[in-house]
Amino acid sequence: MSNKVFDFINLHNGEEEQKKVLENIKSNISFRGSNLWILACAIVIASVGLNVNSTAVIIGAMLISPLMSPIVGAGFALAIYDFELLKKSGKNLLIATIVSLVVASIYFFISPFKETQSELLARTSPNIYDVLIAFFGGLVGVIALTRVEKGNPIPGVAIATALMPPLCTAGYGLAIGNFSYFFGAFYLYSINCFFICISTFLIVKYLKYEPVRSLNPKFEKQIRYGITSLILIMIIPSFYLAYNLLNEKKYAQKVEQFISNEFTNNGYTIIYKNTKFNSNPKKIEVAFLTKKFNAEEIKVLNQKLVQYDISNTKLEIKQDVKDLKSEILDELNNQNKNLSEKDILINNLQNELGEYKFDNSDIQKELKILFPELKNVSFGRHSINQNTDSAKVLTVVLYQIDNKKENVDTEKIRNWLNQKLKTTNVKLIKQE
Repeated sequence: MSNKVFDFINLHNGEEEQKKVLENIKSNISFRGSNLWILACAIVIASVGLNVNSTAVIIGAMLISPLMSPIVGAGFALAIYDFELLKKSGKNLLIATIVSLVVASIYFFISPFKETQSELLARTSPNIYDVLIAFFGGLVGVIALTRVEKGNPIPGVAIATALMPPLCTAGYGLAIGNFSYFFGAFYLYSINCFFICISTFLIVKYLKYEPVRSLNPKFEKQIRYGITSLILIMIIPSFYLAYNLLNEKKYAQKVEQFISNEFTNNGYTIIYKNTKFNSNPKKIEVAFLTKKFNAEEIKVLNQKLVQYDISNTKLEIKQDVKDLKSEILDELNNQNKNLSEKDILINNLQNELGEYKFDNSDIQKELKILFPELKNVSFGRHSINQNTDSAKVLTVVLYQIDNKKENVDTEKIRNWLNQKLKTTNVKLIKQE
């Protein structure tokens, strides 16, 4: 029974010949010629995707990228003690990294769009979950590479482990001079590289690939200690960042509960809200449509924060008109940046339509009284392009008359409409 279970999970089933796997790995490591061009193009595509916040474009760039090959090569080299292969893999990975950073930085430097989109921001704060994705993605990748039938895991691994977007984000950080973004994104890239390498090392060891050279036990022990130390160095900051992320989410939930209980449920309309988690003390900024608070009420509200387990936080209620106006304008500007092209097109069409429409209900009522022979009157504006810089806009009036009263003084009606509408471009059209 135990043998059957072992056979069921045995990775040696369907394994490709080890010599052929190593040849494939070595042939794809070098970043010269076509590989370098493909890498540069993939970096530009990924940068454009991050710049315009397009997930589909970013995924396409990840599928094109050849970045994973030298990382897998380094994992193989460590496992079989092939230090020439390790040196070659490291050198090519360094070349690929530098080229990627340079291309991404140049793109973002010359790009007119410098806004930090959500796809960019998502790559600046790695945590332990990114470690897990890189490690298990690397496991899937190397298992697939060692199979006779490669199947379809490789494209999925390229997307999941996401080597390209963090490098582009690091280039974005350099281009705009934001080193917080650069170091955050480059740390994520380093996590992905390192744990793909480690997962490759473990699988190659498990599959018992033949070492290139024999090492004495002391040196093997040093390698194991070195790898363990690097794992700790890479993991500890990610745990800290994950802990910070968890605390920030918990804090946001408490703040929402406080605002809901103390303001929203009491019928106060909030027109501005902002939470500053990283300041010391933390800040909750709110502004209201009509409600005004005196100093004593604000003091009591600050004291109530403790009841919601919100510590080291100051509540600021913005009531100064000038201050409030600037905050609201900033908020509106931020929202306007997120308008889609469709929203802008609709807005432009509505403005254009407004030029040719006007409220004529009062004029129609007066016309009925002054000229009772008219019926079914409708108004509109029509633009006539001329051979000048401007266009002539006619006010067109469509009307019908009672058949029993055929004599209509159109000149009198036109003069009255010209006076009423303050224009000289009224055209009357009789409908049968």
